[in-house]
Amino acid sequence: MSYGVAAEGMHQWTLDEDAAAPFFRQAVELGVTFWDTANVYQGGTSEEFVGRAINRFSRREDVVLATKVSGKMHDGPGGRGLSRKAVLEQADASLRRLGTDYIDVYYIHRFDPETPAEETMATLHGLVQAGKVRYLGASSMWAWQFAKLQHVAVLGGWTPFAAMQDQYNILKREEERDMIPMCLDQGVGLTPYSPLAKGRAARPWGAQTARSASDAVAKAFDRDVDRPVVDAIQRVAAAREVPMAQVALAWLLTKPVVSCPIVGATKPHHLRDAVAALALELTGDEIAELEAPYTPQDNYWW
Repeated sequence: MSYGVAAEGMHQWTLDEDAAAPFFRQAVELGVTFWDTANVYQGGTSEEFVGRAINRFSRREDVVLATKVSGKMHDGPGGRGLSRKAVLEQADASLRRLGTDYIDVYYIHRFDPETPAEETMATLHGLVQAGKVRYLGASSMWAWQFAKLQHVAVLGGWTPFAAMQDQYNILKREEERDMIPMCLDQGVGLTPYSPLAKGRAARPWGAQTARSASDAVAKAFDRDVDRPVVDAIQRVAAAREVPMAQVALAWLLTKPVVSCPIVGATKPHHLRDAVAALALELTGDEIAELEAPYTPQDNYWW
């Protein structure tokens, strides 16, 4: 979501293609192989950037490529949602923008209450059978909705979801109530977005960036209940003499359900910190210190 034509979407802080290129190159050099985007990110231009970057810096066979469907791309019945018409139209559009003939992980971006679950799951299964999609994923919904879709897939003999991409980080742990236990039970891997809480878990309380000052979504994270958690991250990071981002990501990686956090990189140290977090092993006492100040909140799905 960090890359795309700023004028084409809801975010004005995204990087254009020239500015984004070094991050794709850096990702390849660091061994980052899971690249995640969505059709709605900056009006489809993110997919275009990603597709060209794969050809420029890597090989299609070396990248696990993920994108999503559900959000509005245009007016009309095929422009949004999870109907058969919309899914088939948008899958083909994503393939064209990405410049590839298959998607490794195809996520439904949100639950669609207006489309029968059977229609959605049968259509997604058809994409797998046609070779256009390798695996299916879902993102940000109530656990009962996810359970309904999975149950329908089993009843129909269709492909179930293998991944759940929801918001999960040290400041937003609401998914621990229902969704994460369900994923653990069913063998579904978590690929959480906002693993650094829109950057709030990566810098001292009150520090601002260009994104945090202008992004309405990021501003929703400015809640006083989170300050004790941010302060705890800062203390542990200072004691370890590492950046706060590494501590926040290392905490997330202690959770057995997490397969790979989705990190948005707009500065060179973002990817370096993400990779370094793989080697940072937190102690039980440090994990307890980080988790103790948490205050339960409502679900945040943006």
